[in-house]
Amino acid sequence: MRYLPLILLIVLLSACGGASREELASLAAKGYYDHLVKGEVELFLEGRVGADSLPEGYRRQLLDAYRQFIAQQEQKHLGIQDVLIVRAQTDSLTDYTNVFLMLCFGDSTNEEVVVPMIEQGEGRWRMK
Repeated sequence: MRYLPLILLIVLLSACGGASREELASLAAKGYYDHLVKGEVELFLEGRVGADSLPEGYRRQLLDAYRQFIAQQEQKHLGIQDVLIVRAQTDSLTDYTNVFLMLCFGDSTNEEVVVPMIEQGEGRWRMK
């Protein structure tokens, strides 16, 4: 299981009591985006809420769209070189934790993206 190191880190931080929900959501969001940058689109998709119950046709369309996104970033910006956690904040009304990530491109430009995360079960963070 490719998520095992990330899950172990999250469990360890939770057990130590030192990690906030914002830190845990941030680590999960960064992990999913790291998979996307590496072209591991299936692992990125697994990080979405409801990914396990998508119709097969829609699942294939999403995977194709993710591959196209990575190819476009290669062409426009020489690819995504790094994903950095900027900050996170929890919205008490929706119970989402919005994680702000910085995508650092090969052409020295950056783009900040917001990734709404939700905790499903105990310690399992997924993208909304």
